[in-house]
Amino acid sequence: MSDSKLGIAFLASAPMRLTPSDRAEMVNVLLFGETFDILEEQPKWVHIKLHHDGYEGWLDRLQYQSISQAFFDQISAQENVICCETIQLLKAADAAQSTLIPQGSYLPLFSNNTVRLEHQEFEFAGDHTTGKNTRQALIDIAFSYLNSPYLWGGRTPMGIDCSGFTQMVYRQYGKNIPRDASQQAKKGMTLSFLEECEPGDLAFFDNAEGNIVHVGIVIEDGKIIHASGKVRVDGLDHSGIYNAELGRHTHKLRVLKRLI
Repeated sequence: MSDSKLGIAFLASAPMRLTPSDRAEMVNVLLFGETFDILEEQPKWVHIKLHHDGYEGWLDRLQYQSISQAFFDQISAQENVICCETIQLLKAADAAQSTLIPQGSYLPLFSNNTVRLEHQEFEFAGDHTTGKNTRQALIDIAFSYLNSPYLWGGRTPMGIDCSGFTQMVYRQYGKNIPRDASQQAKKGMTLSFLEECEPGDLAFFDNAEGNIVHVGIVIEDGKIIHASGKVRVDGLDHSGIYNAELGRHTHKLRVLKRLI
């Protein structure tokens, strides 16, 4: 049994900061039902490491709930159930405890339309999945985020960044992938040409220094869906992403990967 202190998210979306300050860069968001280890504690902040992808950041102490090892073991033994609604109500017996959760949230110990945190139950009547394992389903999930605004560190339809978008789409497809584009690019099988790509493969893009800084999901007809300003569809060719509205390429293609 681990001696680590454990926590779970009970809010829709809580910011994870680079340093323990409300003014610090938001590097990620913690979604309802996600669990983590507490690595360090300060009076207002905790330094956490997420269980699903190992991502670290600082979280306000008021924005999570401590859980026991026994409850964590129960969650870990269950197949992940994921909210597929853009936003859905978790209804508590005490209305003041009810909360809205975004698409991609985990539903701990889901059974008979009930979600359970350690000492509280919620009714959940929305669409949910344990994985929709077809490429067409993955593309449908991606399009459900269309026009979501770009937000650095975001992973919800109300604000999402490029790698948060691919991570959350893949989660609902049924595959767990890392958080950042540079980490995602290290996974899967490298494809040599665009012509080899199938809908759902990932395309990665680099900057002038050669660092991978962007990712999107390849779709049919020489196009890509990605988060840039908003979740949008643009052209994709051997040079990179072509934005017809701007009349130019906006991202330089680095590598194509197949993760499914």
